[in-house]
Amino acid sequence: MPSSIDTSVNERAQHFLKVLIERYIRDGQPVGSRTLARDAGMDLSPATIRNVMADLEEVGLVRSPHTSAGRVPTNSGYRFFVDFLLTLRPVEEQDVERLRSRIAAEKDPKALIDVASRALSSLTSMAGLVTVPRRDRLLFRQIEFLRLSGNRILVILVTSDGEVQNRVIETGVTFTESQLTEAANFINAHYSSLDLEQMRERVLEELQETRSRMDDIMSRALEMAGQVLNGQGPDEDMVVSGQTNLMGFAELAQMERLRQLFDLFAEKRHILHLLDRSLEAEGVQIFIGDESGYEPFEDCSIVTAPYEVDGRVKGVLGVVGPARMAYDKVIPIVDVTARLVSSILNQR
Repeated sequence: MPSSIDTSVNERAQHFLKVLIERYIRDGQPVGSRTLARDAGMDLSPATIRNVMADLEEVGLVRSPHTSAGRVPTNSGYRFFVDFLLTLRPVEEQDVERLRSRIAAEKDPKALIDVASRALSSLTSMAGLVTVPRRDRLLFRQIEFLRLSGNRILVILVTSDGEVQNRVIETGVTFTESQLTEAANFINAHYSSLDLEQMRERVLEELQETRSRMDDIMSRALEMAGQVLNGQGPDEDMVVSGQTNLMGFAELAQMERLRQLFDLFAEKRHILHLLDRSLEAEGVQIFIGDESGYEPFEDCSIVTAPYEVDGRVKGVLGVVGPARMAYDKVIPIVDVTARLVSSILNQR
């Protein structure tokens, strides 16, 4: 984010930029000088306005599409607008109460998160995202492999809080009892006291990087642990609603762009990494275009806010939509929803 207003953008230019972006958000069409003159309410000639627009284009806040004489905002222009020119519109009290009642009606936390995601999507006509409440950090304590019939293995995973998780996996070869014991001993010796997500990432990384240098049993041990820990990863930790809403925005409606976006939603891992950046932040966070770090989001904005239980951040919620979103409306909706989810979870 910029730390101060660019001194080359004077007050008049800021006013025209604000008017241009508000008009573009509303209509989705390049804004010409005559439209700006009318909307800005300033008695200036079209030539003067064109000069102001040229100045804004020179500093990278607007651009001229090849097909039009008008201008549209750049992602830098949206960032400037959000940081310095935006006036938020509070959510209507009746909408707040309606949202509160919808969320509070759910007794199960997972169902509550699902309702919050769908509510965000409905209120903004975009994609709603909510991560499920994070449990306290679980550490890996012990793993055990037991032979079943054929090539089936029962995997017993014990965590630091005494929770025991069982999973049956299929292997490509048949192991002896002594080989399984040796594999379990290897995993327990090398990964004890890591939290489950750290363990998962390290197992999969080392399996990929060191397989050629490892004893076959140790390599098989990592493969078996990887099968189990794949179910412990972040992919099941987020609820997404309303992805198809994005098809209604012309700038996102190209099939290749939609395919990339939907692939991101389906995989979830990259979005969760992005949302994790909001866990330690206070209040609403806004990622515009390439600020997200992911190419499929270059024409999108993501607005997030963390929610808390007992004073500790437990998750993040937000929306994904076009960079041409109504920030004045979306930001308060995300903020209010996070506060409501926090309030209701704290009453449980």
